Formats: sequence, structure tokens, C-alpha cells
Amino acid sequence: MIGKASVNADMLRFQAVFVLIVALFFLCTNAIRSIPELETPIKEYASNIGVYGSDNVQYLEAPEYRNGDHCGVLGTTATAYGPFVVHVAMTLDFEYLRGSIAAVHSILKHTSCPENLYFHFIASESKTPKPDDLSRIIKTIFPSLDFRVYSFDDRVVKNLISYSVREALEDPLNYARTYLAEILDSSVTRVIYLDSDIIVVDDIQKLWSFSLGLTAIGAPVYCHANFTKYFTDRFWSDSRLSRVFDGKKPCYFNTGVMVMDLAKWRREDYRSRIERWMEIQKEERIYDLGSLPPFLLVFGGDVAAIDHRWNQHGLGGNNRVHSCRSLHPGPISLLHWSGKGKPWVRLDAGEPCPVDELWSPYDLYRHSKEQPRL
Repeated sequence: MIGKASVNADMLRFQAVFVLIVALFFLCTNAIRSIPELETPIKEYASNIGVYGSDNVQYLEAPEYRNGDHCGVLGTTATAYGPFVVHVAMTLDFEYLRGSIAAVHSILKHTSCPENLYFHFIASESKTPKPDDLSRIIKTIFPSLDFRVYSFDDRVVKNLISYSVREALEDPLNYARTYLAEILDSSVTRVIYLDSDIIVVDDIQKLWSFSLGLTAIGAPVYCHANFTKYFTDRFWSDSRLSRVFDGKKPCYFNTGVMVMDLAKWRREDYRSRIERWMEIQKEERIYDLGSLPPFLLVFGGDVAAIDHRWNQHGLGGNNRVHSCRSLHPGPISLLHWSGKGKPWVRLDAGEPCPVDELWSPYDLYRHSKEQPRL
């Protein structure tokens, strides 16, 4: 049995972190914000696209965020994007829409140059709502946001996907990050890829400015993790396969937060390398965990290590069962609910984990009988 003193100590630690995150939420971070006196309720789109269910659900319009005086002038050039633009890519679908909106809201809230952000949303052509409908939804919630919603054809990858430990990991949209270099315009040579179950509590400009050196991707790496568990015994016993790591020191990294050099990705054709491992997986079953292992196979040992503060991952608990996780020690810039449990699901069910309360202030999804939280 856990002692009362231990429980009290854990609660005190959580309370301290909670106070810190709430303080960060209300901090201006040098951005000049134009906030209306009352956030405008946005009616659901059920009457137009028929996907939201009951009539008592609404989103709130996000506040308008403006650049600080020190931000570079974007201007208009012959190219599609100016030199000061920060490119952020995320997938977008109905199941995770609430998380995506909270993620975007948190990024805008804490960056010093919100008008310098450009969001690239990838949405499946085969799902409802369709990409055009999602574009209208995002535009209504974030009227001043610069973004584009791209259509993703599931057939590109569907036949390469093998079954995983959790059905959600088999969704073709999980593999869209592999195809960003083809989906985005060639003028986009660098992008931050983020999962939909994150919130950012720091200036994303800091993550954007991280140097990748000669590598194609940067991410927080975790060399203390047991790397061998991400592949089957069949993989490790076959030297034809396992020699991919010869001469390297591969470490686990989470693909939900990555800075990607798309120019290098295109030159080196990393898409084909990843797809080749997926083909081998279909034949020989060398891993169990969805879209992550192919990235580990291609990039393990060749990842620019970003500070761990940029991915406090695992907050969703175990991939097989619901469980609560506590925050790791140290500073926090990004919280990530990777795993089975999602904060909006647990909050709605009345069974939240303590860390879910850190996600809640960024949630723009409200029931009509609730008063907006400002």
C-alpha cells in the first residue's frame, strides 16, 4: 500500500506543475493579442455535413493573436512563403478534431509571432467530414489563421499497412507524415510535424530554430529505453535485417513531434526507404507497433537530438489499457497524450487523469449550456 506521505508528496508535485502550466497559459510571451470581450460561440456543422451528432454542441471562436514588434515582416514575394514563416504540419479528422483544435490554440497562445505561422493540415479523402468541410470548420474557429487542408489518398499506403497492437494505429492517416515531402509544395523545405494529441506551452519558434545538422529529422531521443522491444525476435535473429543498425547507436524517438528537413528527405528518397521496410513487415512480421518502427529502422541512430522538454510523451497511458501517467521531472515545452487515453475522452467521461486538467484550458469545444471559459 502506498503511504499517505508518498501520496501527499505526489499531489504536491502535481500541484506545483499545474500552477506552472496555468501560469504559462496566461503569459503573454511577448505577443500582442487582440482578444474580444467574449469568445464567439460557433454552432456545430451538423446541419451542413451531418457528422457532429446532437444539436447542443458548439465550438468557440479562438481569440485573434497578433505578432510582437520584434517579428520579421512577412510581406509578399514571388515565392509562396516568406523567409520568416514557420511551417507546422498536422493530420486532421473527426475523431481527433477536438485535439487538433486545442493543439493549434495552444501554439497560437504561446508563440511570440503567431502571424508567422502557416499550418498544413492533412485530411483523408475517404473520411467524413471531407477535407473541404474541415477547411471551413478551421476557418470559422480560427478566422485569421493561415493554413491549407490537403487531401490524402489512403490508397497510397493502405496496402502496405499491417495489423498493430491497437486498431487506431492502423489508420492510413497515421502514415501521412511519411508523405509530407510529396504532399507539401516543393518550396516548403522544413516543417514541424505534430500529432493531434499535444499542447504546446512554449514558443514554437524555439523548436523551429533547432539545427538539424546533416540529419533529415530532429526529435527528442530516449537512449535509456529498451530499443530491442520495438522489434520481434524474428527481426533480431535475422542478421540480414538487424544489420541495418550496424555501426549505429539507435535510440527510441517518438514520431509525434519532429522537425523535418524536407529538402533532404526528397533528395534521399526516405519515403521509398520507409515503404520498403513496410513491405518486409508484411512478409516477415518484424514489429507490432504501427507507423513508428519503419521510422526507427530508417532513422535510428541518425536523429538530431532535441531537448526532452519538447515531448513529454506517454500521457495517454498504455497502448493496450487505460492508465494515468504523471509528468516526467524537468522543464516542459510540449505535453503529448500518446497512448490509448485521450484527455477530451476522459474529461467527458468524468474520469480524467490529473494531467488532463493541463489540456483543458486550450479546449474550444463546449456544450451549449456551459458558460465559455475565458
